[in-house]
Amino acid sequence: MTSINEQLTKKFQEALVTSFGEDFQAIDPQVTTARDLRHGDYQANIALPLAKKLGKNPREIAQTIISNLAVDTICETPTIGGPGFINLKLKPNYLENKLKSLYQEQGLGIEKIPDSTQVIVDFSSPNIAKEMHVGHLRSTIIGDCIARTLEFLGYDVLRLNHVGDWGTQFGMLITYLKEVYPDALTQADALEIGDLVNFYKQAKKRFDEDTEFQQRAREAVVKLQSGEQESSQAWELLCDQSRREFQQIYDRLDVKLTERGESFYNPYLDDVITALDAEGILKKDQGAQCVFLEGFTNKSGDPLPLIVQKSDGGYNYATTDLAALRYRIKEDQAKRIIYVTDAGQSNHFAQVFQVANKANFLPDTVEVTHVPFGLVKGEDGKKLKTRSGETIKLKDLLNEAINYARKDLENRLQSEERKESEDFINNVAQTVGISAVKYADLSQNRSSDYIFSYDKMLALQGNTAPYMLYAYARIQSISREGNIDYENLGENIQIILKEDTEMELGKYLLQLSETIKEVEKTLLPNRLCDYLYELSKKFNRFYENCPVLKSEEPTKTSRLLLCDLTAKTLKLGLSLLGISVLERM
Repeated sequence: MTSINEQLTKKFQEALVTSFGEDFQAIDPQVTTARDLRHGDYQANIALPLAKKLGKNPREIAQTIISNLAVDTICETPTIGGPGFINLKLKPNYLENKLKSLYQEQGLGIEKIPDSTQVIVDFSSPNIAKEMHVGHLRSTIIGDCIARTLEFLGYDVLRLNHVGDWGTQFGMLITYLKEVYPDALTQADALEIGDLVNFYKQAKKRFDEDTEFQQRAREAVVKLQSGEQESSQAWELLCDQSRREFQQIYDRLDVKLTERGESFYNPYLDDVITALDAEGILKKDQGAQCVFLEGFTNKSGDPLPLIVQKSDGGYNYATTDLAALRYRIKEDQAKRIIYVTDAGQSNHFAQVFQVANKANFLPDTVEVTHVPFGLVKGEDGKKLKTRSGETIKLKDLLNEAINYARKDLENRLQSEERKESEDFINNVAQTVGISAVKYADLSQNRSSDYIFSYDKMLALQGNTAPYMLYAYARIQSISREGNIDYENLGENIQIILKEDTEMELGKYLLQLSETIKEVEKTLLPNRLCDYLYELSKKFNRFYENCPVLKSEEPTKTSRLLLCDLTAKTLKLGLSLLGISVLERM
């Protein structure tokens, strides 16, 4: 189903051509939902930017556009506000028919893309031999939301987990374990992940302090890179141990990923250097192979080089990312590649993309985007850490959220004198706890830092997951109470919008398509969160002002349809955020 915004945009484009000629066909008429509903439901701001081009008063331009604007089946007569805004108010019967069509369509009337374009979303990306922490939470759930949204719209999405499974850290770890715990290098499950992390810390300390150990660790890296059997077997065991631990987290978060770590691209690194050299952009600087960048300078103001091969012949992250980019374009046939990492890597990706463009690795048909995100902070405004100063483990954070949700539920059950089974309590606590953590993160503008608070994220009021889940559960309780079978409400269903709150709810339900397309374009999950929060508020106002089960027909059926449409919209929207709904709370 074509969205209202798309319909109005097309009508305005036709009016621009009629008013001012074919040259105006490609101009964006700037149709948006109105900020102030007193002036209408939509507005077009095109008259203001056209004033200079046409040499006329914006209000005069707006009037000319209106005189050629064929929207009488959709809107009341358009009006002009302020310096030249064109305000549009939707007709009730248009809304009623649109909502009826929406209710009868699969997928809530959201149009899918015509062909399954290949998109890669690179996210999560923890390091082997380390535990996942709160920083990985942001990348994992933001990336998952973007992937879910694009998949829903019909894109063929490859979800890649670019884990850190290669490099010097393995030389350190293998060398250290040979000394203190050799069984870990030959026996599966000889170590818990916590032990592995502690051994890694001790290995790093030795590496920084002991030059002889450092040399042996570097030799171990060479053996590993050359495919020496004993080193390769040890590496596989260490990776498998971490992998199993990561999978437990992914299962709890309901996140699907295909692992393709740094090691996957090791065979393609030499080819990157060869290709850069063939393009004539490779320069030697202090023994290292580099590409000099535009717009990046050092402290002295000299052009900054991106090192792609170190003076000792080794490669780095930039080389791996260039190899990965080439593979994803050539082998995976990706047309859009999205990298979800912390904002601290913004310069790195800007440099890698610039080199890729210089080397002609990036065709015009491929779009690459870095999706940066800010820090998670504690309530003191500082980086979220444990009391001892350690980074908080993601596993512990999720456990704590579930415990908080469980205590809150048990307190409510006690105050309401409700009896529920242990299975019910466990399921609600698990769903609410995980959902609250996800939503608290996704509802922020991802580029900003945000303050982490269990109390705020688990509140039943405000912009939280429990508020949304409660709105959904409330609708399900209406159908249970009235013993409603939505499949058999009759063929000649009708939606009637009489009260202000049902009109507001109806209009807002029709904006889901525009919201999802906005997320597709901007890769900002908080736009969807804002929509769902506002929808929940509008539903609750409707529920308070408009009796449903006690209404007479045909009003009763109409309001039931609005309830069901709201529930379906909440369920779909929350699913794109990676959040499951609850029939009862």
